[in-house]
Amino acid sequence: MQFIDIKAIHARSSAEIDAALAKVLEHGRYINGPEVDELEVSLGTFLGPIGQPVNCTAVASGTMALEVALRALGIGPGDEVITTPFTWISTAETVALVGATPVFADIEADTFNINPIEVKKAISQKTKAIIAVDLFGQMADYSALEAIAEEHNLKIIEDAAQSFGAEQNTRKAGTVGHIATTSFFPAKPLGGYGDGGAIFTSDESLSKDIRAITNHGCKEREEHYILGTNGRCDSLQAAIIHAKFPNFRDEEIRLRKEVAARYTQALKDHVSVPTARSGNSHIYAQYTIRSMDRNSLAEALKSKGIPSAVYYRKPLHKQKVFSHLPTAKKSFPVAEEAAEQVISLPFHPYLRETDQNRIISAVLEHESA
Repeated sequence: MQFIDIKAIHARSSAEIDAALAKVLEHGRYINGPEVDELEVSLGTFLGPIGQPVNCTAVASGTMALEVALRALGIGPGDEVITTPFTWISTAETVALVGATPVFADIEADTFNINPIEVKKAISQKTKAIIAVDLFGQMADYSALEAIAEEHNLKIIEDAAQSFGAEQNTRKAGTVGHIATTSFFPAKPLGGYGDGGAIFTSDESLSKDIRAITNHGCKEREEHYILGTNGRCDSLQAAIIHAKFPNFRDEEIRLRKEVAARYTQALKDHVSVPTARSGNSHIYAQYTIRSMDRNSLAEALKSKGIPSAVYYRKPLHKQKVFSHLPTAKKSFPVAEEAAEQVISLPFHPYLRETDQNRIISAVLEHESA
């Protein structure tokens, strides 16, 4: 049994992927090929209202997407950016990479997303932006975060690396804030076969800067008007993601919710299961539960041939790389407790009910022991 059965996901789109790759190999435009444009148009159309596609720039990775977003907003030395300590390091890492200072705010116990109340407490005169992470597959509390941002003149970046395909009160993940980003890392809901990411914005001027930054600051060849980098998404990766996208859009979003519903129905009275905030649809990048004896549960699952994973064992304020920051000296009790209790079960859209029943039985057996 696979934790995420990437082979099963590939099999569903294998013919389309093979055909798309063959086209790239035939035309030989491995950088800035037509597949990149096609992917950007499809994703932007999916996110935007009919006739109003969102501006999309495909990039080399989800991490690159965050870094470019920060740079496009002019965030740098002397600035502070508030984000969550309970996430993958890219979110805070990119803040430091542009010369700004990460400032952490604790999370909500039920959703694992950043807590707007704690965000407000963390604001200083140096605060320029909030990066909200849509952890595990559902969007953060953006109505509250947007009110805070408006009051304090802050920018919002939506880190939708784990939530692409989710919604909040009809708004799709990837459409909130001044800029939104996502990742196509293979384990993500819409995963590629290597690194890849995308940046979304409805601001035309900002979109032009984003595109230029990812291409060495160029609008025209050898005309560099802004400090840029090589952040481009290659044609082969774009071809793969674009070929997979129709099945993701038309089938996998629904199937992910169905698999999650089976887990929740069977486990809700025995362990702490994922909670979707009112108005949210959940895409379940991971199906994450809490256990008071996580290590024992992981061993019990392993003994039955069932894999599991922990996201994230050590909050970012406890990471050595951030130990010099003032925010690292603080305590974030909700994030710290989550880091000690969370465990993610095998999950993907094509998880067979027979396999899922094995997993559920193993969890129930352990929790009732």
